[in-house]
Amino acid sequence: MSTQPAKTLETFPNPRAGRDFHIHMEIPEFTCLCPKTGQPDFATLFLDYIPDQTCVELKSLKLYIWSFRNEGHFHEDVTNRILDDLVGLLQPRFMRLTAKFYVRGGIFTNVVAEHRQPGWTPPAPVELSRFETQSNTRG
Repeated sequence: MSTQPAKTLETFPNPRAGRDFHIHMEIPEFTCLCPKTGQPDFATLFLDYIPDQTCVELKSLKLYIWSFRNEGHFHEDVTNRILDDLVGLLQPRFMRLTAKFYVRGGIFTNVVAEHRQPGWTPPAPVELSRFETQSNTRG
């Protein structure tokens, strides 16, 4: 198994392709370099998606994310590049990538990029009443 950074992403078949379900990933160790200064930029990435036919394999995602460590990128560029690569591979029904970069020069930067499959609309959210979420124990 490879333990080197790689730009190759792998997939596996969606086990429930007939159902919309939400996959949420938090990637707290993203790094790249500032293209102006060469200093490291650190971010936590939040990846949310509703798969269609395939899901991303986690080890390949980890090695892919690692591959940016020694590359210079503006925050806006790298966030959109990662989203484009994942959308190109997975063709998800919906995908959102939120990149929360740590402070640099007194400024926090958050970049949010989204993709929505043409014609796909999310189902209405289910709202549970307070009563339904409480325990049904009797005293």
